[in-house]
Amino acid sequence: MNTITLTGVVLLAQPYGEYDKRLVILTRERGKITAFANGARKPTSSLLAAANTFVFASFQLIEGRNAYRLISAEAAAYFTELAACQPGVYYGFYFLELASYYGQEGLEAEDTVNLLYVSLRAITKGVLPLALLRRIFECRILGINGEFMFPDGKHPASPETIEALNYYLYAPVSRLYAYRPSEKIEGEMTEIVRRNVKRAVDRRMNSEVMLEE
Repeated sequence: MNTITLTGVVLLAQPYGEYDKRLVILTRERGKITAFANGARKPTSSLLAAANTFVFASFQLIEGRNAYRLISAEAAAYFTELAACQPGVYYGFYFLELASYYGQEGLEAEDTVNLLYVSLRAITKGVLPLALLRRIFECRILGINGEFMFPDGKHPASPETIEALNYYLYAPVSRLYAYRPSEKIEGEMTEIVRRNVKRAVDRRMNSEVMLEE
């Protein structure tokens, strides 16, 4: 059995059996993986805190044929404060679900993992309105995956809006949410990003229902 260490974020944590959990983790090194955390639902388990959605950690795992087994985790951030961010927590779930949509096993995901970290922090800090945060996140993750398309002649946009889109596509991730556009630019950008998501993503995210409610 090979023991490896991967860094990433828990996208999904589900009960499995009586005491275990099934985790979907997006890792920098190997993309999206499935891992089982034995006994993680027991109050005395060393994995109790780390085997939860939104946790960023360094995960020690045993590699199996079809899945991994989680042995230990050194958490860098738990984001437990998200639960108190209403409706911000639902935006957080949406970000994770969209990242899972694009995540693939064996494909490095460092850019997406970093994007998730700064985006969840932006929710908890309240740096921008949530609706704008969502569109910025969508713009960037589409760009990471080569899916973003600039407006054509059918749907023209102002030079200022194009400049804003370029910022959100290419700015250092640490500065992604440092710029807030004007109301007019935000309106144009929202419509452009919305059309891009509708074209690129072939299904509706379950968390979008929660956002609308």
